[in-house]
Amino acid sequence: MASSGDKIPVTILTGFLGSGKTTLLGHLIRQPELSNAAVIINEFGAVSLDHELIEKTDGDVVEIQGGCLCCTVRGDLVKALHDLMLKRAQGTVRAFNRIVIETTGLADPAPILHTLMSDPLAFTKFRLDGLVTTVDAVNGEATLNAHEEAVKQAAVADRIILTKTDLQPEIAALEQRLKKLNPGCTILKSDQGRIAAHLILDLGPFDPNAKGREVEAWLKAEAYADEHDHHHEHNHHAQDHHAHHHPDVNRHDDHIQAFCFTHDTPIPQVKLQFFLQLLVMLRGPDLLRVKGLVHVAEKPDQPAVVHGVQHVFHPLAWLARWPSADQRTRLVFIVRDIDPQQISGLMASLTAAPDPA
Repeated sequence: MASSGDKIPVTILTGFLGSGKTTLLGHLIRQPELSNAAVIINEFGAVSLDHELIEKTDGDVVEIQGGCLCCTVRGDLVKALHDLMLKRAQGTVRAFNRIVIETTGLADPAPILHTLMSDPLAFTKFRLDGLVTTVDAVNGEATLNAHEEAVKQAAVADRIILTKTDLQPEIAALEQRLKKLNPGCTILKSDQGRIAAHLILDLGPFDPNAKGREVEAWLKAEAYADEHDHHHEHNHHAQDHHAHHHPDVNRHDDHIQAFCFTHDTPIPQVKLQFFLQLLVMLRGPDLLRVKGLVHVAEKPDQPAVVHGVQHVFHPLAWLARWPSADQRTRLVFIVRDIDPQQISGLMASLTAAPDPA
């Protein structure tokens, strides 16, 4: 099997229709960091790339000046990835070093994440680098109010890019709403689709060369501290507040919560696996995203990376060392309609009980 160092990093770009994904992509692929990328677009017919950028066309693959490739997926993503890798091996396309997948507007990104985390063919060749969601500063509030899928896209993102901020500079309320949905996410602003590529790349802990600060930024456990401390009291009032002042606003948001648990004592690996399996069995569809560093009893010097999206968990990965002095287990949850006490109770019951003699 290929080591994670040989795997090609994949960035997923999602966002609601009209939120500016394609404009953003047009700016990104002109930058040196993505000059040797392959870009997979769900529906090529709906995308108008500048004609002067296009160098040559071969079926579903378009080569762009500077070497970036764009292709369309009309069917199975794994097949499309496999075909691209085949062309790369044969030398019919240049040896791209990363992939960007742009999803259709209303798409749930979870199936693509599942593919990268669990499909044997994809898992040996690719690694998830990060999930980037565009939110339109002009229509973002209305979109989040009307479409649960848009709320979910924002809730599970590693980066949120607020687009069209040149047209709508008043974004404090939208930013606050997104921060509540996804406290650990970095929110970036894009004026006319411009964003520096390095800000949305190399986001995950699955690169063996990832620096400690990158792993900490991926987890960003400290962002959840206040949310968790005041969590139950806050939610108790939230329902009344929204019902009283804004009968329609945040109705999807009310179902989604983000929180972080820390655990001080080392956890045996078998108990960790059992905990994750039970979680999936009990509440799989509502575990929108789970991220964590776990202090496993058998490997005290190497934290285990836990990453799940609904019912699919990435196989445990091990970092070479702890990214900081904090060696506690930290697990971040973004969930739909799950009481945090259900998860903390489950974890306590599994980790507190001594092993039978």
